Amino acid sequence: MMGPAHSLSGAAAWLGVGAAVAGAGHPMPWPVLVAGALICAGAALAPDLDHKSATISRAFGPISRWLCEIIDKLSHTVYKATRTQSDPRRNGGHRTLTHTWLWAVLIGVGASALAMTGGRWAVLGILFVHLVLAVEGLLWRMARTSSDVLVWLLGATSAWILAGVLNEPGNGAGWLFSDPGQEYMWLGLPIILGALVHDIGDALTVSGCPILWPIPVGRKRWYPLGPPKAMRFRAGSWVELKVLMPAFMVLGGFGGLGALGYI
Repeated sequence: MMGPAHSLSGAAAWLGVGAAVAGAGHPMPWPVLVAGALICAGAALAPDLDHKSATISRAFGPISRWLCEIIDKLSHTVYKATRTQSDPRRNGGHRTLTHTWLWAVLIGVGASALAMTGGRWAVLGILFVHLVLAVEGLLWRMARTSSDVLVWLLGATSAWILAGVLNEPGNGAGWLFSDPGQEYMWLGLPIILGALVHDIGDALTVSGCPILWPIPVGRKRWYPLGPPKAMRFRAGSWVELKVLMPAFMVLGGFGGLGALGYI
């Protein structure tokens, strides 16, 4: 899928989780719901770090372009080192390492550890990166026509405000993980969810997605998981633009209302 659809699906997924945990007796404070939805929207772009032309490659100027080149080469190297004879040869690393459940978990766990040990500035950094990506995905028309500096300023300002609100007693720093030293441990959850939602979205397209790696399926270690081919679509097609994106908006709206206790 394309960047805007990925971000919308990420935000909708977190809002849906908010409704589910509210029903299970662990309601999110509203700052966690908002921050998590934005982080998840940004994290839903991150697996495309292996693609030099993806939305994320433009998000932070030369830094993100350079990082995408490195991740592309790393992913390709891992693919070549672990492929079986049944896996096809590839010229690049797109939709390999960063499009797996293992990558999603490692990135999310790493973010949680950084947030718990790095203090306020680590939390601000995590928020800034993902809020910039959320702007690039959710407000992509504005982001494409604005300067990078304005997008970064919006991300930095939003991160500063959200961090301040979250740090207030009862506003969510210790949501779900309340023991001393576990503040902001939950920050890794929307990052994991965003990456997995991205992978599931890509699995619906014609190429599929090797979400299960390194677990082999049949004779392939990089099995492109997906529905039957008749049910798949091409990225950027009318199915994505006219069906899925409106559906994500509606589902996200219902999820948000459920999370806040209105339905």
